Amino acid sequence: MTKPALNTRDDIRFLFGNEERRLRDIDPQMTVLNWLRLNERKTGTKEGCAEGDCGACTVILGEPDGMGSMRYRTVNACIQFMPTLDGKQLLTVEHLKSDDGSLHPVQQAMVETHGSQCGFCTPGFIMSLYQLWLDGGEDDRGAINDALAGNLCRCTGYGPIIEAARKAGGISATDPVEQKRRSDIATRLTAMIEGAGMLALEMPVGRYFAPRSSDELAALLVAHPDATVLAGGTDVGLWVTKMLKRLDPIIYIGDVADLKSVREKDGALTIGAGVTYSDAHNALGMIARDVGELVRRIGSRQIRNAGTVGGNIANGSPIGDTPPALIALGARIVLRMGDIRREVALEDFFITYGKQDRAKGEFVESIIVPKPDAGVQFKAYKISKRFDQDITAVLAAFAIRVDGGKVIEFRAAFGGMAGTPMRAKKCETVLIGMDWNEASLNAAQLALTRDFAPMSDMRASKEYRMLVAQNLLTKLFIETTAPEIATRLVGREAAHV
Repeated sequence: MTKPALNTRDDIRFLFGNEERRLRDIDPQMTVLNWLRLNERKTGTKEGCAEGDCGACTVILGEPDGMGSMRYRTVNACIQFMPTLDGKQLLTVEHLKSDDGSLHPVQQAMVETHGSQCGFCTPGFIMSLYQLWLDGGEDDRGAINDALAGNLCRCTGYGPIIEAARKAGGISATDPVEQKRRSDIATRLTAMIEGAGMLALEMPVGRYFAPRSSDELAALLVAHPDATVLAGGTDVGLWVTKMLKRLDPIIYIGDVADLKSVREKDGALTIGAGVTYSDAHNALGMIARDVGELVRRIGSRQIRNAGTVGGNIANGSPIGDTPPALIALGARIVLRMGDIRREVALEDFFITYGKQDRAKGEFVESIIVPKPDAGVQFKAYKISKRFDQDITAVLAAFAIRVDGGKVIEFRAAFGGMAGTPMRAKKCETVLIGMDWNEASLNAAQLALTRDFAPMSDMRASKEYRMLVAQNLLTKLFIETTAPEIATRLVGREAAHV
């Protein structure tokens, strides 16, 4: 059995702008937003929702990319805990001003396009635009929309802000001054934590551990089987900001290097449990285009930059977006406790509402996603009240192979239709071996009423959910028998109606 690491430290080390900070005696549950506003009096970063929805609190985190430079990403400061800054650079709107007081090109563009009215949301928009600028700028309207989808504005109608994104441009990746700046920052951050040991905070109000390897993580969870495992904090953060829970201890997996890899081998993709949606996006899109589009619609860019595929699974939500798609693809997960690993089908991991096949001290280590076999068509559809950044009412995912007009293979999985993400096995049985026509479609739709008894809630009534699920089968039928018929509002591979 592995043993907990003895080499630990009790200070959070990060760069605040270009200023090195080492913090001790800080509540592990303090959010970055509260630290900025209450401790540092940096009030440019605003609180609008305290749940990662509105984007008023958007900041940028930078960390070494492993190749001598930096990668930057927007996150929601309102649900980001302070210890997660360890080994990173924190940038806020205050850091954009030049030494001579002049505005940054992003800020100047907002002024010139009249992109700010009441101004409350403006700092968050500035930081999202700054992220675009750091990535070289963007002129494509769709890409700009994606970058800004996590920032809400009630005044401008967004048009001037989109124009500001185009006007601001971006910094070239080959700019020698920018390259040196990023290299210098990466060197400083690496030196701050290299060989310094695992971050371990033990405060009267709670404990926090940040292992750097899966072996350390496994040992810590054996020692603390009741710990809260923290990945991106996009759900756990709300337990603190909305439910006012005390979490003790917290074990953070965001620094576990061997949980942050995406590997392809033997026709399958293995995704570490600490891989964010943003980092998994392209690889999942290569598995199936609709999975990539589905990931693009999860939350906002801020949420996708923090939230993880493994966290979405381990959380066990019946309306999580990735599980139905991965179940339809036949995904499996690797669970680990101490030195013991076991592999289970993802569909069998979800037992009932709020209960998964995971013992205390056990954690999701990786997700194995097989590529669809030749001839299999994969389709996924997310239904929500808003296109961007909304929780799913119904999500359907289908893997179907039709040969000679007959359904040879069929897997159907749904979210929002039961207490867990679940396959529609009666629907599958009705279709397999049958001609793929309107009669078999109608039989499959009827079978859904035997597979599911959905509930009514704030997002949808039970009647609506069942009707939508049946209609999505119709959509699948049209897309697989008459692909020339347009069924999607935004692009032929968009995962929505």
